[in-house]
Amino acid sequence: MLTRSDCLDRDAGDPLAPLRELFDLPAGVIYLDGNSLGARPKAALTRATAVIAQEWGKDLITSWNSAGWFQMPRRLGDLLAPLVGAEASEVVVTDTTSVNLFKALAGALQLQAGDAQRKVIVTERSNFPTDIYMAQGLASWLDRGYQLRLVDTPEEIPGALGADTAVLMLTHVNYRSGYQHDMAALSALARQHGAVTVWDLAHSAGAVPVDLNRDGADFAIGCTYKYLNGGPGAPAFIWVPQRHQAQFRQPLSGWWGHAAPFAMAPHFAPTDGIGRALCGTQPIVSLAMVECGLEIFAQTSMAAIREKSLALTDLFIALVEARCAGHPLELVTPREHARRGSQVSFAHPHGYAVMAALIARGVIGDYREPHIMRFGFTPLYTSFADVWDAVEILKQILDNKAYDIAAERGAVT
Repeated sequence: MLTRSDCLDRDAGDPLAPLRELFDLPAGVIYLDGNSLGARPKAALTRATAVIAQEWGKDLITSWNSAGWFQMPRRLGDLLAPLVGAEASEVVVTDTTSVNLFKALAGALQLQAGDAQRKVIVTERSNFPTDIYMAQGLASWLDRGYQLRLVDTPEEIPGALGADTAVLMLTHVNYRSGYQHDMAALSALARQHGAVTVWDLAHSAGAVPVDLNRDGADFAIGCTYKYLNGGPGAPAFIWVPQRHQAQFRQPLSGWWGHAAPFAMAPHFAPTDGIGRALCGTQPIVSLAMVECGLEIFAQTSMAAIREKSLALTDLFIALVEARCAGHPLELVTPREHARRGSQVSFAHPHGYAVMAALIARGVIGDYREPHIMRFGFTPLYTSFADVWDAVEILKQILDNKAYDIAAERGAVT
Protein backbone atom coordinates (compact mmCIF):
# COMPACT_ATOMS: atom_id res chain seq x y z
CA MET A 1 0.00 0.00 0.00
CA LEU A 2 1.16 3.51 -0.82
CA THR A 3 2.16 5.56 2.22
CA ARG A 4 2.84 9.21 2.99
CA SER A 5 6.51 8.32 3.10
CA ASP A 6 6.24 7.14 -0.50
CA CYS A 7 4.80 10.54 -1.44
CA LEU A 8 7.66 12.31 0.30
CA ASP A 9 10.10 10.16 -1.67
CA ARG A 10 8.39 11.20 -4.90
CA ASP A 11 8.71 14.84 -3.87
CA ALA A 12 12.41 14.34 -3.17
CA GLY A 13 12.92 13.09 -6.72
CA ASP A 14 10.65 15.64 -8.39
CA PRO A 15 12.60 17.90 -10.80
CA LEU A 16 9.92 20.60 -10.45
CA ALA A 17 10.02 20.64 -6.63
CA PRO A 18 12.48 23.59 -6.40
CA LEU A 19 10.01 25.82 -8.25
CA ARG A 20 7.65 25.62 -5.27
CA GLU A 21 10.06 27.93 -3.43
CA LEU A 22 9.29 30.67 -5.97
CA PHE A 23 5.73 30.97 -4.63
CA ASP A 24 4.49 32.53 -1.41
CA LEU A 25 2.30 29.71 -0.07
CA PRO A 26 0.63 30.22 3.34
CA ALA A 27 1.70 27.88 6.12
CA GLY A 28 -0.86 25.24 7.01
CA VAL A 29 -2.66 25.47 3.67
CA ILE A 30 -2.90 22.86 0.93
CA TYR A 31 -3.83 24.91 -2.11
CA LEU A 32 -5.76 22.93 -4.70
CA ASP A 33 -7.51 25.82 -6.42
CA GLY A 34 -4.84 27.00 -8.86
CA ASN A 35 -7.32 26.15 -11.62
CA SER A 36 -9.34 29.14 -10.41
CA LEU A 37 -6.70 31.51 -8.99
CA GLY A 38 -2.99 30.75 -9.07
CA ALA A 39 -0.76 31.30 -6.05
CA ARG A 40 1.35 34.45 -5.83
CA PRO A 41 4.90 34.30 -7.17
CA LYS A 42 7.23 35.81 -4.56
CA ALA A 43 8.62 38.13 -7.23
CA ALA A 44 5.20 39.75 -7.72
CA LEU A 45 5.45 41.84 -4.54
CA THR A 46 8.82 43.27 -5.55
CA ARG A 47 7.59 43.91 -9.08
CA ALA A 48 4.41 45.63 -7.87
CA THR A 49 6.40 47.82 -5.52
CA ALA A 50 8.75 48.84 -8.32
CA VAL A 51 5.90 49.71 -10.67
CA ILE A 52 3.97 51.67 -8.06
CA ALA A 53 6.80 53.34 -6.18
CA GLN A 54 9.29 54.05 -8.97
CA GLU A 55 7.73 53.76 -12.41
CA TRP A 56 4.44 55.40 -11.44
CA GLY A 57 5.50 57.22 -8.26
CA LYS A 58 8.76 58.78 -9.48
CA ASP A 59 8.86 58.52 -13.26
CA LEU A 60 5.14 59.20 -13.74
CA ILE A 61 3.94 59.44 -17.33
CA THR A 62 7.44 59.08 -18.76
CA SER A 63 7.26 55.35 -17.92
CA TRP A 64 5.09 54.74 -20.98
CA ASN A 65 8.37 55.07 -22.86
CA SER A 66 11.19 54.61 -20.34
CA ALA A 67 9.71 51.55 -18.58
CA GLY A 68 8.26 50.00 -21.72
CA TRP A 69 4.65 50.27 -20.63
CA PHE A 70 3.38 50.92 -24.14
CA GLN A 71 4.89 47.71 -25.54
CA MET A 72 3.97 45.53 -22.57
CA PRO A 73 0.89 43.78 -24.07
CA ARG A 74 2.93 42.60 -27.06
CA ARG A 75 6.05 41.75 -25.06
CA LEU A 76 4.07 39.63 -22.60
CA GLY A 77 2.26 38.03 -25.53
CA ASP A 78 5.60 36.94 -26.95
CA LEU A 79 6.57 35.44 -23.57
CA LEU A 80 3.28 33.56 -23.36
CA ALA A 81 3.25 32.38 -26.98
CA PRO A 82 5.48 29.28 -26.59
CA LEU A 83 3.15 27.92 -23.88
CA VAL A 84 0.28 27.68 -26.38
CA GLY A 85 2.11 26.84 -29.59
CA ALA A 86 1.97 30.35 -31.01
CA GLU A 87 4.58 32.33 -32.91
CA ALA A 88 6.00 35.69 -31.90
CA SER A 89 3.63 38.59 -32.68
CA GLU A 90 0.56 36.33 -32.58
CA VAL A 91 -0.50 36.97 -28.95
CA VAL A 92 -1.25 40.06 -26.89
CA VAL A 93 -2.06 40.17 -23.18
CA THR A 94 -4.92 42.62 -22.73
CA ASP A 95 -8.47 43.12 -21.46
CA THR A 96 -10.54 40.30 -19.92
CA THR A 97 -11.33 36.80 -21.08
CA SER A 98 -14.92 37.80 -21.84
CA VAL A 99 -13.90 40.87 -23.84
CA ASN A 100 -11.30 38.91 -25.79
CA LEU A 101 -13.83 36.19 -26.56
CA PHE A 102 -16.14 38.89 -27.92
CA LYS A 103 -13.35 40.13 -30.18
CA ALA A 104 -12.30 36.66 -31.36
CA LEU A 105 -15.86 35.54 -32.03
CA ALA A 106 -16.64 38.78 -33.88
CA GLY A 107 -13.50 38.31 -35.96
CA ALA A 108 -14.42 34.70 -36.72
CA LEU A 109 -17.94 35.67 -37.81
CA GLN A 110 -16.50 38.44 -39.97
CA LEU A 111 -14.35 35.87 -41.81
CA GLN A 112 -17.56 33.97 -42.60
CA ALA A 113 -19.64 37.01 -43.54
CA GLY A 114 -19.43 36.25 -47.27
CA ASP A 115 -21.41 33.01 -46.84
CA ALA A 116 -24.99 34.02 -46.08
CA GLN A 117 -26.07 30.55 -44.99
CA ARG A 118 -23.51 30.28 -42.17
CA LYS A 119 -25.44 31.63 -39.20
CA VAL A 120 -24.83 29.01 -36.47
CA ILE A 121 -22.36 29.09 -33.59
CA VAL A 122 -21.89 25.59 -32.16
CA THR A 123 -20.81 25.19 -28.54
CA GLU A 124 -21.43 23.02 -25.49
CA ARG A 125 -24.20 23.65 -23.02
CA SER A 126 -21.62 22.94 -20.33
CA ASN A 127 -19.22 25.57 -21.68
CA PHE A 128 -18.18 28.23 -19.19
CA PRO A 129 -21.25 30.48 -18.91
CA THR A 130 -19.53 33.75 -19.88
CA ASP A 131 -18.57 32.20 -23.24
CA ILE A 132 -22.19 31.35 -23.94
CA TYR A 133 -23.40 34.72 -22.67
CA MET A 134 -20.96 36.65 -24.86
CA ALA A 135 -21.97 34.63 -27.91
CA GLN A 136 -25.64 35.25 -27.15
CA GLY A 137 -25.01 38.95 -26.67
CA LEU A 138 -22.99 39.31 -29.87
CA ALA A 139 -25.57 37.38 -31.90
CA SER A 140 -28.36 39.56 -30.52
CA TRP A 141 -26.42 42.80 -31.05
CA LEU A 142 -25.54 41.96 -34.67
CA ASP A 143 -29.20 41.10 -35.36
CA ARG A 144 -28.30 39.21 -38.54
CA GLY A 145 -29.94 35.89 -37.77
CA TYR A 146 -27.06 34.29 -35.86
CA GLN A 147 -28.03 31.58 -33.40
CA LEU A 148 -26.37 29.21 -30.95
CA ARG A 149 -26.59 25.44 -31.28
CA LEU A 150 -25.84 23.83 -27.92
CA VAL A 151 -24.71 20.22 -27.60
CA ASP A 152 -24.82 18.19 -24.42
CA THR A 153 -21.88 15.84 -24.93
CA PRO A 154 -18.61 15.92 -26.87
CA GLU A 155 -19.92 13.03 -28.96
CA GLU A 156 -22.67 15.28 -30.32
CA ILE A 157 -20.27 17.86 -31.77
CA PRO A 158 -19.67 16.18 -35.17
CA GLY A 159 -23.40 15.89 -35.81
CA ALA A 160 -23.96 19.54 -34.91
CA LEU A 161 -21.61 20.80 -37.63
CA GLY A 162 -22.92 21.43 -41.11
CA ALA A 163 -23.17 23.82 -44.04
CA ASP A 164 -24.92 26.35 -41.77
CA THR A 165 -22.10 26.42 -39.18
CA ALA A 166 -20.07 29.60 -38.99
CA VAL A 167 -18.06 28.95 -35.82
CA LEU A 168 -17.24 26.07 -33.51
CA MET A 169 -16.53 27.69 -30.12
CA LEU A 170 -15.15 25.38 -27.43
CA THR A 171 -13.29 25.53 -24.16
CA HIS A 172 -10.34 23.16 -24.54
CA VAL A 173 -10.57 21.87 -20.95
CA ASN A 174 -14.04 21.98 -19.43
CA TYR A 175 -14.13 24.12 -16.29
CA ARG A 176 -16.48 21.80 -14.42
CA SER A 177 -15.42 18.28 -15.38
CA GLY A 178 -11.83 18.74 -16.50
CA TYR A 179 -12.62 16.99 -19.81
CA GLN A 180 -10.04 17.86 -22.50
CA HIS A 181 -11.05 18.04 -26.15
CA ASP A 182 -8.93 16.80 -29.03
CA MET A 183 -8.09 20.20 -30.50
CA ALA A 184 -6.46 18.90 -33.65
CA ALA A 185 -9.28 16.50 -34.53
CA LEU A 186 -12.08 19.00 -33.87
CA SER A 187 -10.30 21.86 -35.65
CA ALA A 188 -9.85 19.61 -38.68
CA LEU A 189 -13.49 18.50 -38.52
CA ALA A 190 -14.71 22.09 -38.34
CA ARG A 191 -12.50 23.01 -41.28
CA GLN A 192 -13.97 20.15 -43.33
CA HIS A 193 -17.39 21.71 -42.77
CA GLY A 194 -16.13 25.19 -43.65
CA ALA A 195 -16.39 26.43 -40.06
CA VAL A 196 -13.93 28.55 -38.09
CA THR A 197 -12.78 27.54 -34.59
CA VAL A 198 -12.49 29.69 -31.47
CA TRP A 199 -10.80 28.00 -28.49
CA ASP A 200 -10.96 29.12 -24.86
CA LEU A 201 -7.71 28.11 -23.13
CA ALA A 202 -8.60 29.35 -19.64
CA HIS A 203 -8.07 25.90 -18.12
CA SER A 204 -5.31 24.86 -20.53
CA ALA A 205 -2.64 27.56 -20.73
CA GLY A 206 0.15 26.62 -18.34
CA ALA A 207 -1.60 23.38 -17.38
CA VAL A 208 -1.53 21.13 -20.45
CA PRO A 209 0.52 21.23 -23.65
CA VAL A 210 -1.21 23.29 -26.34
CA ASP A 211 -0.05 23.81 -29.93
CA LEU A 212 -2.50 26.14 -31.65
CA ASN A 213 -0.64 26.42 -34.95
CA ARG A 214 0.12 22.72 -35.25
CA ASP A 215 -3.47 21.77 -34.42
CA GLY A 216 -5.00 24.14 -36.96
CA ALA A 217 -6.97 26.40 -34.62
CA ASP A 218 -8.24 29.72 -35.96
CA PHE A 219 -8.57 31.92 -32.86
CA ALA A 220 -7.94 31.47 -29.15
CA ILE A 221 -8.31 33.37 -25.91
CA GLY A 222 -7.51 32.62 -22.29
CA CYS A 223 -6.81 34.06 -18.86
CA THR A 224 -3.55 34.54 -16.98
CA TYR A 225 -4.79 34.34 -13.39
CA LYS A 226 -5.23 30.56 -13.15
CA TYR A 227 -2.31 28.28 -13.98
CA LEU A 228 -0.22 31.21 -15.26
CA ASN A 229 -0.31 32.82 -11.78
CA GLY A 230 -0.79 36.41 -12.93
CA GLY A 231 -2.91 37.57 -9.99
CA PRO A 232 -6.64 38.09 -9.34
CA GLY A 233 -8.36 39.59 -12.37
CA ALA A 234 -5.08 39.73 -14.30
CA PRO A 235 -5.46 40.65 -17.99
CA ALA A 236 -6.30 37.87 -20.39
CA PHE A 237 -4.78 37.07 -23.78
CA ILE A 238 -5.93 36.68 -27.36
CA TRP A 239 -4.25 34.76 -30.17
CA VAL A 240 -4.72 35.57 -33.85
CA PRO A 241 -2.46 33.55 -36.18
CA GLN A 242 -0.48 35.37 -38.82
CA ARG A 243 -2.61 33.84 -41.57
CA HIS A 244 -5.70 35.66 -40.24
CA GLN A 245 -4.20 38.93 -39.05
CA ALA A 246 -4.63 40.94 -42.26
CA GLN A 247 -8.34 40.05 -42.40
CA PHE A 248 -8.98 40.24 -38.65
CA ARG A 249 -11.59 42.82 -37.70
CA GLN A 250 -13.25 43.33 -34.33
CA PRO A 251 -15.80 45.95 -33.27
CA LEU A 252 -13.91 47.36 -30.26
CA SER A 253 -11.83 49.72 -32.35
CA GLY A 254 -10.12 51.61 -29.57
CA TRP A 255 -7.12 53.85 -29.95
CA TRP A 256 -4.55 51.22 -28.93
CA GLY A 257 -5.52 49.28 -32.03
CA HIS A 258 -5.00 52.32 -34.26
CA ALA A 259 -2.13 52.40 -36.75
CA ALA A 260 -0.98 55.75 -35.33
CA PRO A 261 -2.67 56.29 -31.94
CA PHE A 262 -0.87 59.54 -31.17
CA ALA A 263 -1.75 61.08 -34.49
CA MET A 264 -5.11 61.68 -32.79
CA ALA A 265 -6.93 61.34 -36.10
CA PRO A 266 -10.76 61.46 -36.06
CA HIS A 267 -11.11 58.26 -38.09
CA PHE A 268 -10.04 54.75 -37.15
CA ALA A 269 -7.31 53.05 -39.17
CA PRO A 270 -6.37 49.58 -37.83
CA THR A 271 -2.74 48.80 -37.16
CA ASP A 272 -1.07 45.81 -38.77
CA GLY A 273 -0.72 42.42 -37.12
CA ILE A 274 -1.76 41.32 -33.65
CA GLY A 275 -2.11 44.93 -32.51
CA ARG A 276 -5.55 44.88 -34.12
CA ALA A 277 -6.73 42.89 -31.09
CA LEU A 278 -5.93 45.77 -28.72
CA CYS A 279 -8.53 48.27 -27.66
CA GLY A 280 -8.04 50.77 -24.82
CA THR A 281 -5.37 51.96 -22.41
CA GLN A 282 -3.78 49.06 -20.54
CA PRO A 283 -3.88 48.27 -16.77
CA ILE A 284 -0.13 48.47 -16.26
CA VAL A 285 0.12 47.34 -12.63
CA SER A 286 -1.89 44.19 -13.37
CA LEU A 287 0.01 43.56 -16.59
CA ALA A 288 3.33 43.78 -14.78
CA MET A 289 2.31 40.98 -12.39
CA VAL A 290 1.68 38.63 -15.32
CA GLU A 291 5.36 38.65 -16.19
CA CYS A 292 6.29 37.25 -12.78
CA GLY A 293 4.28 34.11 -13.45
CA LEU A 294 5.52 33.71 -17.00
CA GLU A 295 9.14 33.97 -15.89
CA ILE A 296 8.75 30.80 -13.82
CA PHE A 297 7.59 28.80 -16.84
CA ALA A 298 10.84 29.71 -18.59
CA GLN A 299 12.61 27.49 -16.02
CA THR A 300 10.84 24.30 -17.09
CA SER A 301 8.83 22.83 -19.97
CA MET A 302 5.21 22.03 -20.62
CA ALA A 303 6.21 18.38 -21.11
CA ALA A 304 7.60 18.23 -17.57
CA ILE A 305 4.56 20.06 -16.20
CA ARG A 306 2.20 17.67 -17.95
CA GLU A 307 4.05 14.60 -16.70
CA LYS A 308 3.75 15.74 -13.10
CA SER A 309 0.15 16.91 -13.57
CA LEU A 310 -0.91 13.44 -14.67
CA ALA A 311 1.04 11.85 -11.83
CA LEU A 312 -0.63 14.14 -9.26
CA THR A 313 -4.14 13.64 -10.60
CA ASP A 314 -3.64 9.86 -10.96
CA LEU A 315 -2.52 9.73 -7.34
CA PHE A 316 -5.43 11.84 -6.11
CA ILE A 317 -8.01 9.72 -7.91
CA ALA A 318 -6.47 6.48 -6.65
CA LEU A 319 -6.23 7.66 -3.05
CA VAL A 320 -9.75 9.08 -2.92
CA GLU A 321 -11.26 5.91 -4.39
CA ALA A 322 -9.25 3.66 -2.06
CA ARG A 323 -9.44 5.64 1.18
CA CYS A 324 -12.89 7.18 0.81
CA ALA A 325 -14.61 4.06 -0.52
CA GLY A 326 -18.15 3.65 0.73
CA HIS A 327 -18.94 7.35 0.52
CA PRO A 328 -21.21 8.69 -2.26
CA LEU A 329 -18.41 10.16 -4.37
CA GLU A 330 -18.65 10.10 -8.16
CA LEU A 331 -15.62 10.80 -10.32
CA VAL A 332 -16.61 13.35 -12.95
CA THR A 333 -13.18 13.84 -14.54
CA PRO A 334 -12.02 11.42 -17.28
CA ARG A 335 -9.55 8.73 -16.29
CA GLU A 336 -8.02 8.72 -19.77
CA HIS A 337 -4.93 10.91 -19.80
CA ALA A 338 -5.59 12.35 -23.26
CA ARG A 339 -9.01 13.56 -22.12
CA ARG A 340 -8.00 14.95 -18.71
CA GLY A 341 -6.88 18.46 -17.86
CA SER A 342 -5.05 19.33 -14.62
CA GLN A 343 -7.97 19.08 -12.23
CA VAL A 344 -10.07 16.34 -10.65
CA SER A 345 -13.77 16.79 -9.97
CA PHE A 346 -15.83 14.60 -7.67
CA ALA A 347 -19.57 14.91 -7.19
CA HIS A 348 -21.07 14.41 -3.73
CA PRO A 349 -24.71 15.00 -2.67
CA HIS A 350 -23.44 17.56 -0.14
CA GLY A 351 -20.55 18.79 -2.21
CA TYR A 352 -20.73 22.40 -1.08
CA ALA A 353 -20.81 21.49 2.60
CA VAL A 354 -17.92 19.04 2.25
CA MET A 355 -15.84 21.60 0.37
CA ALA A 356 -16.58 24.22 3.01
CA ALA A 357 -15.37 21.78 5.67
CA LEU A 358 -12.20 21.09 3.68
CA ILE A 359 -11.47 24.80 3.35
CA ALA A 360 -11.99 25.24 7.10
CA ARG A 361 -9.35 22.53 7.60
CA GLY A 362 -6.89 24.26 5.25
CA VAL A 363 -7.52 22.28 2.06
CA ILE A 364 -8.64 24.87 -0.47
CA GLY A 365 -10.53 23.67 -3.51
CA ASP A 366 -13.82 25.03 -4.82
CA TYR A 367 -17.38 24.07 -5.68
CA ARG A 368 -19.41 24.17 -8.87
CA GLU A 369 -23.02 23.24 -9.47
CA PRO A 370 -24.34 20.62 -9.48
CA HIS A 371 -22.73 18.99 -6.41
CA ILE A 372 -19.19 19.13 -7.81
CA MET A 373 -16.05 19.58 -5.74
CA ARG A 374 -13.11 20.74 -7.90
CA PHE A 375 -9.49 20.12 -7.02
CA GLY A 376 -6.87 21.84 -9.19
CA PHE A 377 -3.30 20.59 -9.40
CA THR A 378 -0.60 23.09 -10.29
CA PRO A 379 2.65 21.14 -10.80
CA LEU A 380 4.79 24.21 -10.20
CA TYR A 381 3.88 24.20 -6.51
CA THR A 382 1.65 21.21 -5.65
CA SER A 383 3.51 18.35 -3.98
CA PHE A 384 2.73 14.64 -3.75
CA ALA A 385 2.60 15.00 0.04
CA ASP A 386 -0.06 17.69 -0.46
CA VAL A 387 -2.16 15.11 -2.28
CA TRP A 388 -1.78 12.54 0.50
CA ASP A 389 -2.61 15.05 3.23
CA ALA A 390 -5.61 16.45 1.37
CA VAL A 391 -7.13 13.00 0.93
CA GLU A 392 -6.49 12.18 4.59
CA ILE A 393 -8.44 15.28 5.65
CA LEU A 394 -11.20 14.50 3.16
CA LYS A 395 -11.47 10.99 4.60
CA GLN A 396 -11.76 12.30 8.14
CA ILE A 397 -14.48 14.76 7.16
CA LEU A 398 -16.50 12.12 5.30
CA ASP A 399 -16.04 9.38 7.90
CA ASN A 400 -17.14 11.68 10.72
CA LYS A 401 -19.75 13.56 8.68
CA ALA A 402 -17.94 16.67 9.86
CA TYR A 403 -19.70 19.03 7.50
CA ASP A 404 -22.71 21.31 7.82
CA ILE A 405 -25.31 20.77 5.11
CA ALA A 406 -26.91 24.08 6.14
CA ALA A 407 -23.66 26.00 5.65
CA GLU A 408 -24.32 29.50 4.35
CA ARG A 409 -22.91 30.03 0.87
CA GLY A 410 -20.62 32.91 0.08
CA ALA A 411 -20.99 35.07 -3.01
CA VAL A 412 -18.11 33.10 -4.59
CA THR A 413 -18.07 29.30 -4.32
